[in-house]
Amino acid sequence: MPKDELIFFSMLLKYVVEKHGKTLLPQYLGMYRITVESGQYYFVVMRNVFSSHRTIHKKFDLKGSTVDREASEKELDKHLPTFKDNDFIKQKVKIEIGEEAKNKLLDILSSDVDLLTKLHIMDYSLLVGIHDCVRAEEEAVQGENSQPTGRSENSESEECDSGERWTYNTPPDSPRGAQYKEVVYEVDIYAIPSTEAIRNLY
Repeated sequence: MPKDELIFFSMLLKYVVEKHGKTLLPQYLGMYRITVESGQYYFVVMRNVFSSHRTIHKKFDLKGSTVDREASEKELDKHLPTFKDNDFIKQKVKIEIGEEAKNKLLDILSSDVDLLTKLHIMDYSLLVGIHDCVRAEEEAVQGENSQPTGRSENSESEECDSGERWTYNTPPDSPRGAQYKEVVYEVDIYAIPSTEAIRNLY
């Protein structure tokens, strides 16, 4: 990150700590500086927005605007495209999380927006990922029946933005290696279970 953004990231990092992680803003875990051949480089480490062990079956980037807010043809060609506001409306998506969870979510959003207002930042969107529990169970059964050779029992595969897939091995005692039926908030930091009990919202 550029050096002139250090103060900005410092304020965000302080905010995450003060809120004990109760924020929908990116959770910055640390800010560091390294020196390479007399050159100084600054970077931040942040928590992944989505769960590390649950498959995200659909995702949206919502800004509360309908101006030029739909996924491009190039985006739609991806394995897991990021849909936008107009796609959300056209697909008639409705997310049910219950009154209590809704109030907590709005309180967090209000606090986050207050901070962004003080920092004079307008570009703010809500990244929504949906994990379909029923579909996940079906995929798990299919995976057990057709596990590829050359991969360990705990290996996992992810797709990066380029569309390529890469595989890594998960230690048996890692949270990533466990399969949870319910939301585990120590692992699923941003998770909100839906009231329909068939899918989880991240």
